[in-house]
Amino acid sequence: MIEVVIAGAGPNGLMLACELALAGVRPVVLERLTEPTDTQRANGLVGQVIRMLDRRGLYERLAPPGTGTGTGTTPIPAPRFTFGAFPLDLSGLPDNPLYTLLVPQLRIERMLTERAAELGVDIRRGHEVIGLTQGEKSVTVELRERAPIEAEFLVGADGGRSTIRKLTGIDFPGVTSDDSVSRTGHVSVPAHLIGPDGSLTVRGFGAVPPFQHLRTEQGLIAWAPSPDGDPKLTTVEWAQPPEGEASLDELRASARRVLGTDVPLDPPTGPGPHLMRRLFGGNTRIAERYRAGRVLLLGDAAHVHSAIGGPGLNLGLQDAVNLGWKLAAEVRGHAAEGLLDTYGSERHPAARRVAMHTQAQSLLTRPGGEVTALRELFGELLEQPTARQHIAGLLAGADITYDMGPATGPLVGHWAPDLPGLRELTRTARALLLDPTSALDPGPWAPHIDTVPAPGLDTALLLRPDCYIAWQGTTNEGLHEALATWFRPA
Repeated sequence: MIEVVIAGAGPNGLMLACELALAGVRPVVLERLTEPTDTQRANGLVGQVIRMLDRRGLYERLAPPGTGTGTGTTPIPAPRFTFGAFPLDLSGLPDNPLYTLLVPQLRIERMLTERAAELGVDIRRGHEVIGLTQGEKSVTVELRERAPIEAEFLVGADGGRSTIRKLTGIDFPGVTSDDSVSRTGHVSVPAHLIGPDGSLTVRGFGAVPPFQHLRTEQGLIAWAPSPDGDPKLTTVEWAQPPEGEASLDELRASARRVLGTDVPLDPPTGPGPHLMRRLFGGNTRIAERYRAGRVLLLGDAAHVHSAIGGPGLNLGLQDAVNLGWKLAAEVRGHAAEGLLDTYGSERHPAARRVAMHTQAQSLLTRPGGEVTALRELFGELLEQPTARQHIAGLLAGADITYDMGPATGPLVGHWAPDLPGLRELTRTARALLLDPTSALDPGPWAPHIDTVPAPGLDTALLLRPDCYIAWQGTTNEGLHEALATWFRPA
């Protein structure tokens, strides 16, 4: 019998497959599509997930050589970002947690597919799930025109319209808005209109900054130049959208309405694939629960929200890292009682925070005098460094802390900071005991963790495989209780 079946070979499903494989579980990934899609979706990564990928040795596969600090390819915080169409200056923050990486989602999926293959993951394309039946110790997955598959667990990573979620009967409450229309397309513009910083100069308006949302009283516009392809332009308006196929002429007309002047947009000149799409409204929904028996939900199958600020992959990929080691421990028989249920109790609140700030940002970008007044007040607040620090942590997902049971200490429940050597130590996705005393005894839990000397630390740290701190101290006091919270003694 297969240990874990993952429905969906998008970034979240592939990341989970890699995490499971690192923990000794060989999952089978089922993908409905027979070939990888060439549809353009996310433009990059934002948030703490970039540092997590770095700790798994995957960041350097995506970032240009020499990116970051030192001699290697390591991520560095972004000096600026955007929130609700406000420019967000992060350069003066004492602790900037916000990282960004401009890389198309197609490339992320290719990288994770290659990594999964290296780890021995079985990816089966052209396998569409149409039914499931749960038993006491397994779940039977029914496939279109193929024989059923039996597995210990099934994970639905099959997107916002998740078949797995619907078959399991998990509610998907939330709100739907249908009064906006967004248009996005690859374009080209005369080279002399692009400034040294990548901004687009529009006669009669001024500069449209790159990679930011610019609000006017008529709508929203975003300009995204690309170093290795055609730039993209996006507009959002709150008006009745037209019917028929989206077109460059429609995008030009929308940009003119938003900026009040013509924007010289020409067809893209690169090899493609090229994007030209129109989207109506949007959804903010979170699954009522992330688990039903032996079926779990992951990524967009568990939550959908506005794409403003690019939080989707940050949220979904961190779901995968949280679930991976817990599900592997359950399969391998060394999970503490109730460990798998902590996936939902920890990640559901993270989804609620993303839903909250994307809804707030969407409201701040709408037209109207009341919104303008709100923006004036909000702009004053963003002049305060403490407010910018708070927003940066919110956007990065770095403000998430978990309940670690009996463990105490100022760092317990927080994601581990960038300690010396941690990048290399965390690539195996095992729990770590960083011991500066060389005297701590993990007892019967020793097979589940790697104990590493850490002479530079003032206190010992127990790190879960997802890099969250589960215990700190200088003696064995409380260590075994903390280990028992997460692992069954060998």
